Amino acid sequence: MNEEKISSRFIYFFGAFGGILFGYDIGVMTGALPFLEKDWNLYNSAGIVGWITSAVMFGAIFGGALAGQLADRLGRRKMILISAIIFAVFSVLSAIAPNNGSYYLIIMRIFLGLAVGAASALVPAYISELAPAAIRGRLSGLNQTMIVSGMLISYIVDYILKGLPNQIAWRLMLGFACIPAIILYLGVMKLPESPRYLIKDGRPDEAQKVMSYVRSSEGEINNEINQIKETAHKEQEAQKTSWSALFSGKYRYLVIAGVGVAAFQQFQGANAIFYYIPLIVQKATGQAATSTLMWPIIQGVILVIGSLVFMWIAEKFNRRTLLMFAGTIMGLSFILPAIIRWIDPHASQMMIVVFLCIYVAFYSATWAPLTWVLVGEIFPLAISGRAAGLASSFNWIGSWAVGLLFPIMTASMSQEVVFAIFGVICLFGALFVKTCVPETRGHSLEEIESRYSKAK
Repeated sequence: MNEEKISSRFIYFFGAFGGILFGYDIGVMTGALPFLEKDWNLYNSAGIVGWITSAVMFGAIFGGALAGQLADRLGRRKMILISAIIFAVFSVLSAIAPNNGSYYLIIMRIFLGLAVGAASALVPAYISELAPAAIRGRLSGLNQTMIVSGMLISYIVDYILKGLPNQIAWRLMLGFACIPAIILYLGVMKLPESPRYLIKDGRPDEAQKVMSYVRSSEGEINNEINQIKETAHKEQEAQKTSWSALFSGKYRYLVIAGVGVAAFQQFQGANAIFYYIPLIVQKATGQAATSTLMWPIIQGVILVIGSLVFMWIAEKFNRRTLLMFAGTIMGLSFILPAIIRWIDPHASQMMIVVFLCIYVAFYSATWAPLTWVLVGEIFPLAISGRAAGLASSFNWIGSWAVGLLFPIMTASMSQEVVFAIFGVICLFGALFVKTCVPETRGHSLEEIESRYSKAK
């Protein structure tokens, strides 16, 4: 390990930079899809469009689970480096897809999804294992700011490139994703390994040194190191962690809570907006989707502002309070347009876009970042890698399903009805938090484990 002291700001920045990586790829297809549809004449191929869009999320289902397991063996840092390499390679391979090569592009984007899923599981875990409990929510919110910043960057790139010929525009949009991957790789090369992983791997001296980068006093370092050692010692005496251990009586409550929140975050329908907003506006206004690329930028700005609001409120309110309140507002934002259109069939079609903006504002300030704060906080060390990977996989299953089914659903029913269905899911998500999720704000990872796992 490098003997030179590493700045805590540098560690937190590049620890969260993986968010830029998959934020860009989540957002880039929003602008690339209208040009790809024109280039390959996919207007009547809702299934192919859904698969091309959702292929990254399909790969991410497996990437999250694999990364969770491998991170427990190889460490968080090494797995983030591997993810960056995979991401760069398959971004370029996606950009050079042969003409009308729908299946080739789907396969390349599935492999790209392995890296996206890995990053979504590894980055929150890495930040949570380094951050002090008092600022863990705010620092995990930095990851969300990186994600939405990556999305906004992709929207801006899409807008800048929209004047190019169709066959060139979408290829450049997809290919530019390799740039944040290269930056991430170079930054993470200088990062230390997670102290919790180092202790679990039998390297307490290295863990103490890493702690000195991100803790202010010797007493604080020693206290937390001792806590981690005590927890790790108990786990070493037990049998090697297996998948079945996640659902044992000891851990079941925490696993259901973390995985459930991660699943609800996506089944609520947010990515239908992020992937298809140009097509949503096209259906509402009649304008060509390629001429509505300012709307993704508006959504991206709302997302970034929302993530900054979260960093301000993260440690001021309980996690559960924010999730229940915002989930209710998000549900109503989806349901009200359907009710209004039922009462007044002649109501403006743009009304749904206004309500979508309200949804995005509340989602970006609460559910989007808080899901990964909880995933990073709620799982005990013995199962953290696998459980975080499982939560990430369920999250991506939801994302993939929404990305695949939304164009098919809107081809057979009105947008208002589709979003009303998502609205009901939002309300169920708020109810799930109320009944199944413990409060984690301000508690160390060891305290959370002690309080909620031994009696469950």
